[in-house]
Amino acid sequence: RQADGRRVILVRIETSPEDIHGMHAAEGILTTRGGMTSHAAVVARGMGKPCVSGCGSIRVDYGSGTMSVGDRIFKVGDVITIDGSLGEVLAGQMPMIEPELSGEFGTLMGWADEVRKLRIRVNGDTPADARTAVKFGAEGIGLCRTEHMFFEETRIRTVREMILAEDEQARRAALSKLLPMQRADFVELFEIMKGLPVTIRLLDPPLHEFLPHTQAEIEEVARAMNTDPRRLADRARSLAEFNPMLGFRGCRLAIVYPEIAEMQARAIFEAAVEAGKRTGKVVAVEVMVPLIATKAEFDLIKARIDVTAQSVMRETGAKLSYQVGTMIELPRACLVAGEIAESAEFFSFGTNDLTQTTFGISRDDAASFLGTYIAKGILEIDPFVSIDRGGVGELVKIGVARGRKTRPNLKVGICGEHGGDPVSVAFCHEIGLNYVSCSPYRVPIARLAAAQAALHKTPASQA
Repeated sequence: RQADGRRVILVRIETSPEDIHGMHAAEGILTTRGGMTSHAAVVARGMGKPCVSGCGSIRVDYGSGTMSVGDRIFKVGDVITIDGSLGEVLAGQMPMIEPELSGEFGTLMGWADEVRKLRIRVNGDTPADARTAVKFGAEGIGLCRTEHMFFEETRIRTVREMILAEDEQARRAALSKLLPMQRADFVELFEIMKGLPVTIRLLDPPLHEFLPHTQAEIEEVARAMNTDPRRLADRARSLAEFNPMLGFRGCRLAIVYPEIAEMQARAIFEAAVEAGKRTGKVVAVEVMVPLIATKAEFDLIKARIDVTAQSVMRETGAKLSYQVGTMIELPRACLVAGEIAESAEFFSFGTNDLTQTTFGISRDDAASFLGTYIAKGILEIDPFVSIDRGGVGELVKIGVARGRKTRPNLKVGICGEHGGDPVSVAFCHEIGLNYVSCSPYRVPIARLAAAQAALHKTPASQA
């Protein structure tokens, strides 16, 4: 429909990474489940597209291609308008205006940059994200989610071959196909950022997100792997999880399948060498290991990354500048941050997952009851929107203090969606973080909030 010149809103119960093509094609996104940090909201914010998520009074029927509100039914082709700021869904076409960045805006941002202490990076996975972020004044990439590069239509089958492989040899065969794809992605990102730091997170999401779901998808992968579809279906079922967000994901993938981390590290380092030649600038690479709970996990994966870096330097004759750090997103990691900092060269707090694991609630399902919690005064604000200082914030403070006690010059930032929330940015300034990382279109907000936080600490006579 978009290719035919139609302007389309994608309506789903909830989105998953497999919806990425529809999200790219859509003008905006509407989901009945989720909240500010659900998949739909995070991806839409990164794309600069409006999104209304957690609209629980709407019923979506995929079979008939309809959505209903009370007695009113809307079908494919009907016109609706969504307002991502107010969270409103309106029947019909509403008058709209194009936002503009005026000259005064640039002046204000210049003043903000003069006084702020926090650096502002971007959560960006694509060249478009990187270009937008640079235009808005980002000072590097604080989170590149490599899995978002895997969901391109031409790649997903190869990723499925890698996941469904029954032995290391077959897995490495699939990884060898993915290597040049990942390397090309990274080369382009490094070139756009022109020497600014780029933090690349190793593969993080649960494997089940990549699995084929339909019989047709299973048969397609089976043909590519020259294997029996029934055997492949059994393998897919064995990898399914009841609670995947607490399951086989993050660093656990690199522990069980170290060849995945090895391929990604090689793609990163080879891309850094290539981009350095093209731009004449040393690429500042930061490799980030996700979901660490113990120092032993980190040490195992870092050793594999370091060996790969040495191999690339030997093969290319180039010198690499890189750091290996971790994403702190589990309460245990905050508590043992002093141990982890013996090996990790930087911390980035993934406050989306840290909020989930601290509260024991899912960011995709919590919208059904968080409104009641706020109305009854149990919570002042949705903790996925603005950081919970008393719990999540306290864990971040503990992690920073214990990490810097071990490594005084430890670089620390956050890369959760809180990085674009002004109140959360003020908290990050107060506890002495080095940077916040946020979605591309929230970079100006973060720059302004960081300046306001710095001035708030300045005596009135100096302000």
